[in-house]
Amino acid sequence: MDFSFDAKTTDLISRARRFLDERVLPAEPVLDAQLAASPDTWTVRPIVRELQHEARAEGLWNLFLPGEHGAGLTNLQYAPVAEITGWSTRLAPPAFNCAAPDTGNMEVLNDFGTPAQQRAWLEPLLRAEIRSAFCMTEPDVASSDATNIATRIRRDGDHYVISGRKWWSTGAMNPDAAIFIVMGKTDPEAPRHRQQSMILVPRDTPGVHVVRPLTVFGYDDRDHGGHAEVVFDDVRVPAANLIGGEGDGFAIAQARLGPGRIHHCMRALGTGERALALLTARANERHAFGRTLADQGVIREWIAEGRIALESLRLLVLKTAWLMDTVGNRQAMTEIQAIKIAVPRAVQQIVDRAIQVHGGAGVSGDTPLAEMYAGIRSLRLADGPDEVHLNSLGRAQARG
Repeated sequence: MDFSFDAKTTDLISRARRFLDERVLPAEPVLDAQLAASPDTWTVRPIVRELQHEARAEGLWNLFLPGEHGAGLTNLQYAPVAEITGWSTRLAPPAFNCAAPDTGNMEVLNDFGTPAQQRAWLEPLLRAEIRSAFCMTEPDVASSDATNIATRIRRDGDHYVISGRKWWSTGAMNPDAAIFIVMGKTDPEAPRHRQQSMILVPRDTPGVHVVRPLTVFGYDDRDHGGHAEVVFDDVRVPAANLIGGEGDGFAIAQARLGPGRIHHCMRALGTGERALALLTARANERHAFGRTLADQGVIREWIAEGRIALESLRLLVLKTAWLMDTVGNRQAMTEIQAIKIAVPRAVQQIVDRAIQVHGGAGVSGDTPLAEMYAGIRSLRLADGPDEVHLNSLGRAQARG
C-alpha cells in the first residue's frame, strides 16, 4: 500500500489550503451577515457565488468526480483536498462545487444517466447553475433498511406516476434545486432488492410539494439549502426520466452511498482538525486555578487522544480510498463501513471536548463548535446509522 501523494495532489493540497486560509475562512462572517440580512430565503448567498467564481478560475472545481466530467482525480488524490474543505463545511465544499447532495447526484447521473439526462441535468450541475436534492428517506418507515421504502413509482403508458412522502431531502428548500432524484418502488412483488427504482423529478412538476424545512438541533442548514419534507402527489413524469432500468434503484443507491460515505469521512477529519486546533488555542490562552488549561493534565490527555484518533483514522481513510481505486468499492466495503462508524464517533468526541474547554462560549453561536457538533452528530445517522454498519461489518467478519 502506497499512500504517498503525487505531484498533482501535493499541488492541489497547497492551492486548496491557501484558498481556504485566504478566502474561505475570512468569508465565514460575511456568510453569517448575508444569512442574517435575508433570513427567509433559501437561495445560494452572494458570497458563495463569489467564491465559486474564484475557485473555478483556480481549477478547484468538481474535484470529487473522476472521468471526463470531473477533475479526473482518484479517491486517494481527492482525500486530502476533501479534508481541507472539512475545515469550513458551510463554505468550502460549495465553493469547490463539491457539496452534497449534488456530488452524489452528479455521480448517479455520470454513472447511470442517459446522454439526454446528462445534458439536461448533469451539465448544469457541473457548472453550478442549478442545485439538486436526493429524496430517499421517509418518515413512515425505517429507512435505514432501504427495502422498506414505500413511495410508489407506477408505470402509466409513456409516463411514471410518483406518490409518497419523503423527508431529510437535503437541498430541497433551495428554489435553485431544479431536479430531485427520487427513490421508490416500481414492483412491490419483485425480490427485495429489485423492487426499487430511481427517477428524475423536476421541481416544477405538478404535484411536487415542498412541505417544510427540518432542523438539526435547531440549525436549519439554510446556507446549504436546508433539509425538507417533500410530498409527491401523483406526480407524472416521462418514462425517459427513469434512471437505469426498473428494479435498479437499490444497486444505484449503494453505488451512490459508497463514495458518499468516504467523502463524509474525509471532510469530517478536517472538522476534527479544526476542532482540535480551537481546543488547543483555547487551552493555551485560558487560565484557571493559577495556570493555563493546557497545563491541566486532563486537557493534555484530550489533546493527545485527539491527535492519535485523527492520525490513525486518516490512515484508515487513505487505505479505504486506495482500495476503492485499486480493487473497487465492493471489495473496499469493510473499510468503508469501518470509517463510517469510527470517524464520526471520534470527531464527535473531539468537538465535544473542544466545547467543554470553551465553556459557555462552546455552546453559543460565538464559536463554530455548536454547529460543528450538530453536523457531525447527524453524520452518525446519514447514509446509514452506526448500528446498521456495525451489524453488517460484524456479520461479514463472523463469516470469515
